[in-house]
Amino acid sequence: MARGKLRIYLGAAPGVGKTYAMLAEGHRRIERGTDCVVAFVEHHERPRTKVMLHGLEQVSHREIEYRGGAFTEMDVDAVLRRDPAVALVDELAHTNVPGSRNTKRWQDVEELLAAGIDVITTVNIQHLESLGDVVESITGVRQRETVPDEIVRRADQIELVDMSPQALRRRMAHGNIYKPDKVDAALSNYFRPGNLTALRELALLWVADRVDAYLTEYRSEHQVSAIWGSRERIVVGLTGGPEGRTLIRRAARLAEKGAGGEVMAVYISRSDGLTAASPKELAVQRSLVEDLGGTFHHVVGDDIPAALLDFARGANATQIVLGVSRRRSWQYVFGPGVGATVARESGPDLDVHLITHNEMGKGRGLPVARGARLGRSRVVAGWLVSVLGPVLFTWLLTSVIADLGLANDMLLFLSLTVAAAMLGGLFPALASAVVGSSLLNWYFTPPVHTLTIADGRNIVGIAVFIGVAVAVASVVDVAARRTHQAARLRAESEILSFLAGHVLRGETSLDALLERVRETFGMESVALLERESDVAPWTCAGCVGPRPCVVPEEADVDVPVSEHMALALSGRVLPAEDRRVLAAFAAQAAVVVDRRRLQQEADQAKELAEGNRIRTALLAAVSHDLRTPLAGIKAAVTSLRSDDVEWSEEDQAELLEAIEDGADRLDQLVGNLLDMSRLQTGTVTPIIRETDLDEVIPMALGGVPEDSVDLDVPETLPMVDVDRGLLERSVANVVENAVKYSPPDERVLVSASAIADRVEVRVVDRGPGVPDEAKSRIFEPFQRYGDAPRGNGVGLGLAVARGFAEAIGGSLHAEDTPGGGLTMVLAVRTASQRREEQPDLSVATP
Repeated sequence: MARGKLRIYLGAAPGVGKTYAMLAEGHRRIERGTDCVVAFVEHHERPRTKVMLHGLEQVSHREIEYRGGAFTEMDVDAVLRRDPAVALVDELAHTNVPGSRNTKRWQDVEELLAAGIDVITTVNIQHLESLGDVVESITGVRQRETVPDEIVRRADQIELVDMSPQALRRRMAHGNIYKPDKVDAALSNYFRPGNLTALRELALLWVADRVDAYLTEYRSEHQVSAIWGSRERIVVGLTGGPEGRTLIRRAARLAEKGAGGEVMAVYISRSDGLTAASPKELAVQRSLVEDLGGTFHHVVGDDIPAALLDFARGANATQIVLGVSRRRSWQYVFGPGVGATVARESGPDLDVHLITHNEMGKGRGLPVARGARLGRSRVVAGWLVSVLGPVLFTWLLTSVIADLGLANDMLLFLSLTVAAAMLGGLFPALASAVVGSSLLNWYFTPPVHTLTIADGRNIVGIAVFIGVAVAVASVVDVAARRTHQAARLRAESEILSFLAGHVLRGETSLDALLERVRETFGMESVALLERESDVAPWTCAGCVGPRPCVVPEEADVDVPVSEHMALALSGRVLPAEDRRVLAAFAAQAAVVVDRRRLQQEADQAKELAEGNRIRTALLAAVSHDLRTPLAGIKAAVTSLRSDDVEWSEEDQAELLEAIEDGADRLDQLVGNLLDMSRLQTGTVTPIIRETDLDEVIPMALGGVPEDSVDLDVPETLPMVDVDRGLLERSVANVVENAVKYSPPDERVLVSASAIADRVEVRVVDRGPGVPDEAKSRIFEPFQRYGDAPRGNGVGLGLAVARGFAEAIGGSLHAEDTPGGGLTMVLAVRTASQRREEQPDLSVATP
């Protein structure tokens, strides 16, 4: 049976019209004669959405009893029995009630697809699993209901349902999305214009990336090599020189001119040893292009123009940005250069920009990191000059220019030998000397056309010619080798300088260092392997690149770091001269691993030191703050037991009240100390249950005077998932702290409201307030801001309150009260099972 097709309506936020669009598509399918049913739709009492259900067959739902409540879920078995051609399923990221067939609704959808049923569904961008952290940073809300990205990416069709933030807020204000009592809270929190704009951009970019993936897949399947300029993609060719920064910035400006432009910087290194660029400069350029929103790529290829064009065409790029060549004018005799070659071979579908810069025409400098070998093209040119040059000179001197004299003929042939030495090295120069001397003897030394030399002086001349040719060739070859050796040492010194800077800066990113190794030596993958003993298996401490080695024996190059650590590289065998620098990289990798472990040990030591600090503060609290109420209790008891004084009933009541107050203060202090100890040792185990706030918060106010607090907790608030006892203690500590610092004639306001998928409890006082720089410190243990008198507590109330709030999955932070004072905001999660009575603002769909 063929698998069904999946179509997804993707939205940036609740209310954009996904469910409406899905139902409209269902009506269109039915009009075309398709067997289409509604498997499950959440209309949330929205009249426009409910109207769209008319005329559509709805499969019966499944009723599930859970914790005393009845919940409705999609009946997968009923849909499978009905076996429609198309099923409409709302809210793909929905979590089913315990007791359902599957945990998640997307798993239900997978069953329908496997049965050959086409499914049309909806999902919001914030429910994609990979975007959870991004959405939380934008909205402050952590999405609990998510769907794996792979499920959405595998969809046969994804349609974006878009709406501007202003239009969505108007729909919200008109009551088309939520009930009137929830509109104000939604507009001032989750549905703020900034949140909606950021979510909309996130959805547009995600869909654009998915379109790119579809396009790449289509081009690959149909073997399309031509460039389709559907999106501006600009490839920047880097040489490792300082002009690269100018090119990257220019490419970024070009990308900004077109919507959705993308910058890809690529450095192409040769495959013969170290790369021909400054590692330090490449690191700077990598950081620059990433800061500008682009990507950095490293490609290995001996034919740089061809490799650059292959990369650009493979990435479906539309433009290439190159710098004007740094070569001097006379160096163009060796070829037209990379820029001219790329421009000539790019074709009509790929634009090439040659950018001027400050380094053009100043020379390319010494060739770096290619050892003592000359390039293949130069060696071939040297052999051509050494073999064909003398033959061409012979023809010219015998047919075109005659009677220059033997001495001049020898000088001309000697110039060819020097040229062969400069191009190809020693052996082409020796070949030129042999061929040239033979031709001189045959054509220009009497008797001509014989190998016999009649005049002894000519013998001396030819001998001197051969000797000078060999000497000049040797000197030129040695100079070339020394030049390349100096260039190699320069490359090595730059790499070692980079490693030294890496150490001094204290950088601990092992992946970044291994990536640097891979780029520097042009390898496919690099892995740092370690094991505990000689017989223990190897484990990977870090790796980069595809298919990294799992044991050193599999590597093309392995460098022992220590007895139980090795650096393994795959891709090709490196020459011996490269291993010296590679050993420095390996040593630095070991240092990074050791530093990382030392940092972990330092963190553990810091935790121990913090524990010691708390214990010291605890002893101080016991020695002073706990003794104060004990002293009061002791004095009152001693007075009551005194036989010398006869106390009146009023005096006895006052002394008993003092004893009771001291005992209450002592109980509170000891309770906070025990709570802090539980939090520090991690023994707080919350029991999460659905709870009504209007039952918990009043209980938390028992420790403050009745006339000191105004309570505003609506009964219509959704239930929350909390530990009732921990929430009560947290609220009690916050309220007591607010009452303590409030003026006598000002009452503390305790209010609660629902915002998105959380409920916020706000404790507002009109006290002196707290500066911004101290707002975080007031939640630390044994911290009391300002001149709070000794004996009023040990500074644990807010620390315990935050600890309990975080233990139940909530948060507690401080804000300024408008007009003066401090507002404590305690946020807790709404119960996940109360969708029927109270839709979750971050989950609801139109």
